Amino acid sequence: MRSIVAFLAVVAVALAEVHFEEKFSDDSWEKNWVYSEHPGKEFGKFVRSHGKFYNDAENDKGIQTSQDARFYALSTKFEPFTNKDKPLVVQFTVKHEQDIDCGGGYVKVFDCSLEPKEMHGETPYLLMFGPDICGPGTKKVHVIFNYKGKNLLIKKDIRCKDDVFTHLYTLIVNPDNTYQVLIDNEVAESGDLEADWDFLPPKKIKDPSQTKPEDWDDRATIPDPEDKKPEDWDKPEHIPDPEAAKPEDWDEEMDGEWEAPMIDNPEYKGEWKPKQIDNPNYKGPWIHPEIDNPEYTADPELYKKDEICAIGFDLWQVKSGTIFDNVLITDEPELAKKFGDDVWKQTIEGEKKMKEAQDEEKRKEAEKEAAEKEEAAEDEDEDEEEDNTVEEKEEHDEL
Repeated sequence: MRSIVAFLAVVAVALAEVHFEEKFSDDSWEKNWVYSEHPGKEFGKFVRSHGKFYNDAENDKGIQTSQDARFYALSTKFEPFTNKDKPLVVQFTVKHEQDIDCGGGYVKVFDCSLEPKEMHGETPYLLMFGPDICGPGTKKVHVIFNYKGKNLLIKKDIRCKDDVFTHLYTLIVNPDNTYQVLIDNEVAESGDLEADWDFLPPKKIKDPSQTKPEDWDDRATIPDPEDKKPEDWDKPEHIPDPEAAKPEDWDEEMDGEWEAPMIDNPEYKGEWKPKQIDNPNYKGPWIHPEIDNPEYTADPELYKKDEICAIGFDLWQVKSGTIFDNVLITDEPELAKKFGDDVWKQTIEGEKKMKEAQDEEKRKEAEKEAAEKEEAAEDEDEDEEEDNTVEEKEEHDEL
C-alpha cells in the first residue's frame, strides 16, 4: 500500500504545474524583481545573503532586508493563470536571524493590474500570506483574501515561528473551498473558507418579526420573598480602635479634639441580600427564532482567482535582517511538501548546527576575556601591594 501511495505522489509531482519559482540562486534576481518607486515612502534595499549561519553557502542564499526602520516594496510578474478547478499552493521560506522585534515576513499575490514601480501598502492584492511579528503581543500568520474588493482576515489565530532559523510557510487553497496552512510541513490550521472568513453573509438571521414575550421569565433563581434581614445585621464597617489611647502630650488647643483611629469592625457583615431560591416561573433562556437570510447566496467558487499574475514583498521592518527564499506557486501540494522534506529540513538542521558552534565559540571567548580581566585585576592588585610595601619601607628607613 505504501509503495502505491509513494508512486501516486511521484506521478502527482511529475504532472504538477509550477507557475512561479524563485530561489535567488544568483544575482540575476535583480533583473526580474522590481523595486517600488511610490512617493512618500523611504524604501529599503534587499541584498543576496545566506546570513550568519546556514547549511549550504550557495543554496541557502536568499534576499535579505538590509536597512533598519524601512519600508520594503519589491515585486515580480509572471505568466498569468487561474486556479479554477485546481489547488493553489503559495510557499516560501522566512529566516528572522536578527531576532526580529517588529516587522512583516509575508508575501502578497496580485493580478495583472499591478504596476510594480507603484506598489505600496494600499495597492489591491488577491491574497496576503505569512508571518507578522511586533512585540510580544503580535506573533501571527496572516491569511487575508480579497473578495469583491474587500480584504478579509482569517477568524482564527495562527501563531508563527519567532526564532532565528529558516521556516517554511505553505498556503493551500483547494477547489472544494477548503484550505490548509502549513508551517514546516506540519498543518497549523485548516478548515472551510466560508466558515473561517466573512466571504458571505450568514445563512441564517434572527427573525425580525419575533421578539421575546413580555411574560417570559428567564431568571433561573430569584430572591426568597420570605427571607428577612436579621435585626442585628446592620453594623458599621469601621469603628474607633478601643485599644487606642490619647497621647500624653496631646494638646487639644494646638492639635484639636483627639479622636481614636478607625479600624475594621469585626462585627460588620456587609450589605444584606436575601438568599436565592429556584424560580418557579423559570422558562429557560429565550432563543430568538431564525430564518433564512434573504441576502445570502452560496458561492461554490470562493477559492477561485481568475487571474494570478504577480507576487511581492510589501513590508515594514524596525530591525532588518530577514531572509526570504524558495518562493513557489504551484497547483500541486505534494511538490511543495517534497521541497520541505528534501531541502528545508536539511537547511534548518545545518543552521542549528552552525549556530550552536558559533554560540559555543562566543561562550569560550567570553570566558577567556573574563579570565584575562580577572588576571589583569589580580596583577594590578599585586603591583599596588608591592608599591605600598616599598613606600612603607622607604618611610621606615627615613625614620
